[in-house]
Amino acid sequence: MKKSVHKMKAVCFGEVLFDSFPTYSKIGGAPLNVSLRLQSFGVDVSIVSSIGDDERGKKIMNHLNNSGIDTSCIYKHGDFPTGVVNVGLNDKGVASYDIPYPVAWDKIPFLDKYAKLVRDSNFFVFGTLVCRDNVSRSTLKGLLKQARYKVLDANLRFPHYNPRLLVDLMMEANFIKFNDDELFEIATLLGSKYNSLEQTIVYVATKTNTKTICVTKGAYGATLYQNKCFYYNSGYRIKVVDTVGSGDSFLASLLFKLFSEQGPQKALDYGCAVGAMVASCEGANPFLSKEKITLFMNP
Repeated sequence: MKKSVHKMKAVCFGEVLFDSFPTYSKIGGAPLNVSLRLQSFGVDVSIVSSIGDDERGKKIMNHLNNSGIDTSCIYKHGDFPTGVVNVGLNDKGVASYDIPYPVAWDKIPFLDKYAKLVRDSNFFVFGTLVCRDNVSRSTLKGLLKQARYKVLDANLRFPHYNPRLLVDLMMEANFIKFNDDELFEIATLLGSKYNSLEQTIVYVATKTNTKTICVTKGAYGATLYQNKCFYYNSGYRIKVVDTVGSGDSFLASLLFKLFSEQGPQKALDYGCAVGAMVASCEGANPFLSKEKITLFMNP
């Protein structure tokens, strides 16, 4: 992690879509959300994905282009529609998801230009949801062979994941992000008997040979394990509007600070602050200036 921020390049792979809430819709998808937050920090970001030849697809492309994201590797698919996720929110603003299948991002083809883009980037961010279809899964496997530093966002959405495939992806990753429920679910799959968070993280890191693992804990912040050391943030007080995209902005902010050589503790604190601020806003990608983030952390 020794590149200056001015030369930092990232590729995000996976779903771009519309989050459809009961009364409104917002452009989203974890890779897209991560990309937008990284771009807001000055990172040179590209997305590898697929949209349909439809109005929703055009809106996504216009939005990303206007945001300064490289969209040259978003494939336009004539046979499948742009993805939509139906989002439900409980009385605490916590989201549940209905994810129709198949859609365009399930069918991302492998192209040589994608491979070159990944090779030339500092880090490659991918999730588990995009692996539900064998076309996009095959493309991901090909791109992982090209990546210098691989960041896995577990992002489990039942029933759209396969435990065996999940383990294979973890074995590929240099960095894995879970929430606490996902961590314990996956650790159990790997044979863990531990009940404490720290022991479970170490167990998963050892089993998968992963040097960096981050576990988010909702309102209670996050824990980062890097090079056999633990770092903690206990969270920031906010009034939750909705949690959609807060984990994605957390991940983007954490990666940005780690690759800017800010140090693990500062990176974790920053990521938790940005994630909390996003949860206090409507939708996954509210604009947050660096000055506003600094003021939130140090009022």
